Amino acid sequence: MSHRSVESIIGKLATDEGFRRRFLDNPADVLDELRGQGCELSSVEVGALSALDQAAITAFAEALDRRLQKVDLQSHRNAEGIESANG
Repeated sequence: MSHRSVESIIGKLATDEGFRRRFLDNPADVLDELRGQGCELSSVEVGALSALDQAAITAFAEALDRRLQKVDLQSHRNAEGIESANG
C-alpha cells in the first residue's frame, strides 16, 4: 500500500537530517530513487510530496522532541517491504 510509503517518507523527513537535506535539495531525484528501490508511490503521491512546503518540513523536524528524532525507522521499512512482497 502506498500510503505506508508516504508515511515512511514523511517520517524520514522528520527524523533523518541527511535524507531531509537531500530531499529539500531535489525532491524529484530522491523520490525517483525511492521508486527505483521498490517504494510504491503513485504519480499523485509523488506530486504531492514534491510540492511539500520546505519551510514547513524543516519547522516540523525542528519541533520534534529529540528522542523521537533518534527513532530507528528500519523496522517500519522492513515491515513495508514484507507487506509489499506478500501483498
